[in-house]
This record gives sequence, C-alpha cells and structure tokens, in this order.
Amino acid sequence: MTKRIAALTMVRNDEFFLRKWVVYYGRELGKENLYVVFDGLDQNVPDFCAGVNVEVVEHVQGNVREADRGRIDLLSERADRLFARYDMVIGTDVDEFLVVDPLDGRSLAEFLSQTQTRLPSISGLGIDVGQKLGEEGAIDASRPFLSQRGYAKLSTRYSKASVLLRPVAWGSGFHRTRKGNFHIVRNLYLFHFGCVDLDRIKAKMNDGELAAAGWTRHLRKRAGTIFLVSRVPARGWDGTVAWARRIQNAVRPPYAWNKPAMFELKIVVRIPERFSAIV
Repeated sequence: MTKRIAALTMVRNDEFFLRKWVVYYGRELGKENLYVVFDGLDQNVPDFCAGVNVEVVEHVQGNVREADRGRIDLLSERADRLFARYDMVIGTDVDEFLVVDPLDGRSLAEFLSQTQTRLPSISGLGIDVGQKLGEEGAIDASRPFLSQRGYAKLSTRYSKASVLLRPVAWGSGFHRTRKGNFHIVRNLYLFHFGCVDLDRIKAKMNDGELAAAGWTRHLRKRAGTIFLVSRVPARGWDGTVAWARRIQNAVRPPYAWNKPAMFELKIVVRIPERFSAIV
C-alpha cells in the first residue's frame, strides 16, 4: 500500500528552482500534498503554485546560521503538524530533489512506502551537481536539468535526513535529525542543483540582501563544486556510489555522530544517461 507522503520546503526570491520543485514533487506525490512556506510578507505567490498548500510568513531574520536555525525550527514544527494526516514528510531546500534510480522501476512514493527502517528518517546519497566549464553551457530552465548536466561531486553535505518517518526535529538545513541516526538507502539520491550554473551563482553573489546576511562565503563554496567537476576526472557511477554509500553509512565525523563522513575525499562522478529526463 502506498503511504501518505507530504513534501515541504521554504523559499525566498527563488521562482527558478521553486517551479522545478513544484513540477517534480507534484508529479511524484500530487500537488495537493506539497507545502510551500514563503519566507517574507513581501513575497508574491506565483501562479504555478495553484493547487499547492501555501503559507506566507514573516521573513526569518539573521545571518546565515541564525536564519537557518529559525527556518528549520519553523519547518520542523510544520512537519509535526503534517503527521496528523501523513505517514511520511519530505523536507528539502527548494533546489534539492529526491530521486529513485530509474533501474529500480518504482516511483518515489512507491519506493519510500516500501522502505523499512526503525530509524526516524531516510536519506538519499548526496549528489552535488555542477556545471562542467568548457563543456556545458548556461542552464535552460525549460528543459530537464539532468539533460544538460552530466557531472557531480559525491557530497556528504547533501546526504541529508530528508524523509521523516515520525515527528522529530531536523537540524539546520535538514542535514540531520536531532534524535536518532540516519540511514542512506540503496537506489535513492538527493540531487542538489545549487551549483548547476556559474552565472546564477555570480548573480547571487551580487545580491545585496544575501551579502548582508553573510551568504558570500557559502556561494563561493558552491562555485567550488563547479571548479571541481571541471578539473577532476569523473569516475563511473554504479560502483562509486555503492562504495560511497557504504562509507557514509559507517563513518561519522568526530564532531557530529549523526552526520555522514567520507574522509574529506573529493570524488566526481559521471551521471548516467538514465537520469537525464527525471529533473
């Protein structure tokens, strides 16, 4: 039996990724099961959010760390409410997409419904997609991202506790839950597209509001993913992701027992063609 699954995100000034988020998760779960929180009373709700559950709240103030904590506390509280009607709640940033390997043959809802664990959350392996400079041009939002981008960094940062199976609070950015360990399941991936286009990153670095909130360093790190995939030879997908999943499920950094680690390795993989039409 397919379980009742909701998807939740929070957004400010980012229709580019929100449109893709609504289309993807609406297709996988039904738009009536999507919940979008707009961060700021100055935000306009776009027409493509028709049929989605929308909430507009006061802007969460503070620098990057403070605002991250404020947003995740709000989203954790909203997830708690949703468990009155749902069996699972997916929480992601607006540029993150949980994807089942097409070889598995199941939809996202079927896959999650049939995944068993005693832990409070399910994680996909983090895939930080970058633009390979000199080979890949500017991103076209009207086409699937993965038809235009073929390289990614395997990232512990994006192996997030994205799917809650019971009401527990997330840590900042969905990177962990505050109670319980995480488990990265086979054939499930969290594709992060924040590094998908260098020109978009440069434009954000020139955004005065983001700079004032301390985003410059974070955006430079995103640009670093682009430079990494542009210069490091890519490895094959299947064996490399299987190895990375085993390592991340077993290894923890000394400062956080409930976050994944991978010995600080910088590994680039070639994304298989079978993913190209999904997101």
